Amino acid sequence: MSDSLPTARLVRRLLFIVVAMFAFGFALVPIYDVMCQAFGINGKTAGAYSGEQSVDEAREVRVQFLSTNAAGMVWEFEPVADHLRVHPGKGHEMRFIAYNPTDKPMAAQAVPSVSPSKAAAYFHKTECFCFTQQVLQPGERIEMPVRFIVDRDLPADVRQLTLAYTLFDITSRQPLAAKESPQ
Repeated sequence: MSDSLPTARLVRRLLFIVVAMFAFGFALVPIYDVMCQAFGINGKTAGAYSGEQSVDEAREVRVQFLSTNAAGMVWEFEPVADHLRVHPGKGHEMRFIAYNPTDKPMAAQAVPSVSPSKAAAYFHKTECFCFTQQVLQPGERIEMPVRFIVDRDLPADVRQLTLAYTLFDITSRQPLAAKESPQ
């Protein structure tokens, strides 16, 4: 009987640890969001924008474009220009070029980030290659547009924004039937 008491205690403790780890896993996303907000590192864009607004011709904001490849991504990936000067409220377009130098089809997903983080809520993409996965055949090169509007309500002290994309290789996550070249 004395052996079952320590065993029951051990089982209860292990069960508690499992439940605590499970709860902590669910809490990670809100904790991450709070930490990013507190430290000003959450560069999520405001997303698609369909509203109409007047153009602020008196103000000019510099939008810088950066591109990087995640570890293991071999594509060449870059913006056509490194920056644009834009008027808040007016729609603009930048194109990014992607090239698959390999001898096999590859799929990729671009993840955007805007800095400074307080400006991210005022950056609206109306069309973006980052909304979909990109599939390139061997040796294929494409131009991918991003259309955006910098909101007129952007804080006056923000004179420059940076839109950065990181390109991830997601080829192994794609079913073979989906590996067709985009039209």
